[in-house]
Amino acid sequence: MREWRAAAVLAGLGLAAGGAAAQQAAPAPVPTLPILARFPLTGAGGDPQTAIAQARTSDQVSLTIGGSIQSSLGPYGDPFGARAFLAERGITYTITYIGEGLANLRGGLKRGVTYGGRLDTSLDVDLDKLAGWTGAKFHTDFFQIHGHGMSRSYVDNLTTVSGIEALPATRLFELWLEQSLFGDTLSVKVGQVSADTEFAIAQSAVVFFNAGFGWPNIGAVVLPSGGPIYPLATPAVRVKYVPDERLSIQAAIFDGDPAGRRRGDDTDPQRLNRTGTNFRTNDPPLLIGEVAYAYTLDLWGESLHGTATLGGWQHFGSFDSPRLDSVSGRLLADPEASGVARRFRGDRGVYGIIDQTLYREPGTEDQGASAFLRMSKVPGDRNLIDLYVDGGLAYKGLLPGRPNDTVALGVIYSRIGPAARAFDRDTILFGQGTGPIRSSEVVIEATYQAEVLPGYTLQPDLQFVMRPGGGLADDAGRRLKNATVMGLRATINY
Repeated sequence: MREWRAAAVLAGLGLAAGGAAAQQAAPAPVPTLPILARFPLTGAGGDPQTAIAQARTSDQVSLTIGGSIQSSLGPYGDPFGARAFLAERGITYTITYIGEGLANLRGGLKRGVTYGGRLDTSLDVDLDKLAGWTGAKFHTDFFQIHGHGMSRSYVDNLTTVSGIEALPATRLFELWLEQSLFGDTLSVKVGQVSADTEFAIAQSAVVFFNAGFGWPNIGAVVLPSGGPIYPLATPAVRVKYVPDERLSIQAAIFDGDPAGRRRGDDTDPQRLNRTGTNFRTNDPPLLIGEVAYAYTLDLWGESLHGTATLGGWQHFGSFDSPRLDSVSGRLLADPEASGVARRFRGDRGVYGIIDQTLYREPGTEDQGASAFLRMSKVPGDRNLIDLYVDGGLAYKGLLPGRPNDTVALGVIYSRIGPAARAFDRDTILFGQGTGPIRSSEVVIEATYQAEVLPGYTLQPDLQFVMRPGGGLADDAGRRLKNATVMGLRATINY
C-alpha cells in the first residue's frame, strides 16, 4: 500500500507540473472557430480526431464506432421505442459482434484454420440526465469470447495475430465512474479500467487486425500478466486535464498485475482471472502518464491535422533477468547455476507517437490518407523485448463510390533485448542448446475494411510474420519458418 500511495503522489505531482507548464508556455492564439469545426471529438481514445482515415469499426474498444445497423432495420431497429426511451434518460447501450476466420497458410508452428468471435455488450449512463449528478458518467462492458487463437495454436509470435484473440470466457472488462469538473477541463475516472482504451493510441492504426497495432506490444510482453489491457483490466484511477481543444495531459495509476500470483502449474493470466472480477489492489502499482498535442500543418496548400504524443510508464514490482542467475557472477545457462533469475527492482518505458493526415479528398471532410509512427523503449537487462516500432498508412475512400471503406498497410518491428540474446548465446556456449539466437520479429499487414451497411463491415486481411517469436526454434532445433496468415472478419454494431 505504501507503494500505491507513493505512486499516487507522483501522479498528482506530474499532473500539477504538467498544468503549470501549460500555463507558462501557452500556445499561440488560434482563430476562434468552433472546436468541432476543426477537431471532431470522435478520435480513438476520446481525443480529437486528427487522422482522417480512422476506421469505421475496430476490435479496439477505444474507437468511437461509426454507424449502427439500427438505421438499416427500419421499425425493427428499436422495438417498442425502448432504446429511444432510455437514451432520453441518459442510458445508452451498444452491442458489437466480431467474428473472424483465420488460416495459417505456411510457417509458424503448423498450418491450420481457426474461428474466433467476441460479443461486446456495453452500457453508458449519463448521470446528469438520469439523476441530476452534474458531470458524472458510468460505464461498463462485458465480453463473451469464443473460438481458438491463431497465434497461440499455430504461429507462436510475439504480436498476436488478432486483437480479439483470448481464451474462451464470459468476462467483465471495464467498470468505472467518471466525474468531469471545471467546465470539462478536468476529469477523474475511478474503477476497473483498461490502459489501451486511452493511452498510447494511434488513430490511424485501429483498422488493423494485429493486436500490436492497438497498444504497443512491448507492454503486453514485458508487464506482469500482459498489463492492464484486453482482455484484463484492473482497478485504477485516471486523471485527465484538457486546458484547450489541442492539448491533453493524463496520468493513471493501475494495479500492476491483473491476474496476481501464480497457483500451481497454471500460469496463464486469463485462467487465473477467468471472469475479470478479481479486482486486485495489493500488487505493486503501474503508473502511466501521457501528453498529446493536436496540431495543424499546411501541406500542399491545405491545413491538415495531426497529433504528437509522448508518454511513459513506471512499474514498481520486481522483474527477472533473462540472463543472470541470482548467485552473483553466474549465468542462468550455466549447469551449476541455481536456476533462480536475478531480480531487478522496477521497470519503466517511454513511447512516442506521430499520427498525421497527409491528404484530404477534394470536397470531402472525412476521406483521404493518414499515417502514423509509434516507438517504445524499455531497459534491455530485464525485458524480453527492448525496442518496439510500428508504422503504417491508411486511406479512407480510395475507391470511387466507397466513401467509408478503409485500406491500410502497416509494419511492426519487435527487437529481442540484449540480455535475452546473450542468454541464447550462453546456452550454446554451455552446451545446453544449439540455437538459433533470437533477434527480432517483423509483421507486415495489409487489410481492407469495407462498409456493407452502417455498423456492418467486412474485412479481408493478410499478415506476413518474419521470425515468429523473434526466431524461436521448432522441435528440430531450427528457426520457425516465416508465417503467412490470411483472414476475413465481419463486424456488426448495434
